[in-house]
Amino acid sequence: MNSHGICGSNLTTDSFLCLCGDQPYNFTCPGLRSGTKLIIHIGVFCAGTTMMYYVLFLCVCGKQSILTGNEETNINEDVEAFIQNIGPLAVKRYKFSDVRKMTNSFKDKLGQGSSGDVYEGKLMNGCRVAVKVLKESKGNGEDFVNEVASISRTSHVNVVTLFGYCFDGQKKALIYEFMHNGSLEKFIYKDTNPLETIPHLDFERLFQIATGIARGVEYLHRGCNTRILHFDIKPHNILLDENFFPKISDFGLSKLCTMKESIISTLDARGTIGYVAPEVFCRNFGRVSAKSDVYSYGMMILEMVGGRKNVDTQVSHTSEIYFPDWVYENLEQDSNFGLLNAVTEEEKEIARKMILVGLWCIQTRPSDRPSMNKVIEMLEGSVEALQIPPKHVISSPARTSPESSTLSVVSVLD
Repeated sequence: MNSHGICGSNLTTDSFLCLCGDQPYNFTCPGLRSGTKLIIHIGVFCAGTTMMYYVLFLCVCGKQSILTGNEETNINEDVEAFIQNIGPLAVKRYKFSDVRKMTNSFKDKLGQGSSGDVYEGKLMNGCRVAVKVLKESKGNGEDFVNEVASISRTSHVNVVTLFGYCFDGQKKALIYEFMHNGSLEKFIYKDTNPLETIPHLDFERLFQIATGIARGVEYLHRGCNTRILHFDIKPHNILLDENFFPKISDFGLSKLCTMKESIISTLDARGTIGYVAPEVFCRNFGRVSAKSDVYSYGMMILEMVGGRKNVDTQVSHTSEIYFPDWVYENLEQDSNFGLLNAVTEEEKEIARKMILVGLWCIQTRPSDRPSMNKVIEMLEGSVEALQIPPKHVISSPARTSPESSTLSVVSVLD
């Protein structure tokens, strides 16, 4: 057969042949011009190189897949070991098939966040629940471990109840009590309710919510056998029932420490921008402690009074620079609380009390902030007994002694 120099691979012997005029030859046909030979040699080299890179690519991808699989297996083993080590829990463990069944195959979605989606569900006894299905690729399992460890130890009217959890291979979910009115966030910001389709909360209701949250945080700090530092107190994590009774939720960033324990090392700054205490992201301001939650609480109740977020994503300034200044400006005007929606004298008194408490809570130095127990006393006391605190200014205090590179969580209760 005359192939006119067609070359290819022999499937039987895996050798490279050229089908020449009289018979097959290896690599080239006799009598071909040197240029043609060069082209054939180049073709052979390119084909071989391409095949080599392809095989190498498959090996690297396969190794990466194996490493990823091993990493996920290790994470799952760590989570499982934690669940076994903490012993019997007061909450029930569910299979993912149970979660799918209780949510009717995830039919009714209530909301979503960075850690996962929330669906409405119903237990076998007919009890309505909110089911948070965590994203499979989210973190190393720490948020899930924190949530189960923290909230399963609590029992307080102002802390959301965890009914159960699911840890089934890569699937993780948390089953909470159902809170009819959702998060506080949607009720306090004017820009999220321009048409006033969401019911307006009057100052008496806002004050009741603020007091309830304070009691919940104080319980986490002092009422449990194990102290819980939440590290993410903000309106989004405050849930309201059908009567607008507040409950603290989302313990994914929380830290546990015993009542006698003085220091817990943590390598990362945690929380949400606008609510993070200065010492959490810069240890020059002091030690990270329960007072860090106090700061977050203070920013939150200032937002509740002002009806605006303390962080404006459209500008480059941080909340610590301009939001407290805006609050101080309204406070110093004294009689002009119309900007804060206070109309009656009683509303003005409530607004002033919440502002003063909030400003005390966001003092730069942790030692200048009140404990949550003191916050409750201030809220329940007379507004006349409250002094205007020093103006909130962020400035790095001089360092008096060298500190380690890690942040430390200490017990500050005074």
